[in-house]
Amino acid sequence: MKVGEVTGAVWATRKAESLSGQTFLVVNTVQGTVVAADMVGAGKGDKVLLVLGEPASRFCMNCPVDAAVVAILDMDK
Repeated sequence: MKVGEVTGAVWATRKAESLSGQTFLVVNTVQGTVVAADMVGAGKGDKVLLVLGEPASRFCMNCPVDAAVVAILDMDK
């Protein structure tokens, strides 16, 4: 799992049927930027928890994704 910050969203005019209705967020992490399926309704500026790889796909009901936002975090400063 990784912590990141949502910096925006992306839209797809055409996508796999299994991704219909799915929201995609741009998330910055220490390691770089990733596009992740949003499973919790996060928005720009939110600190989030990401899962990557096969766990992300399983969490998204076996959709073809390799990153998913699974929590919005309240972090101490």
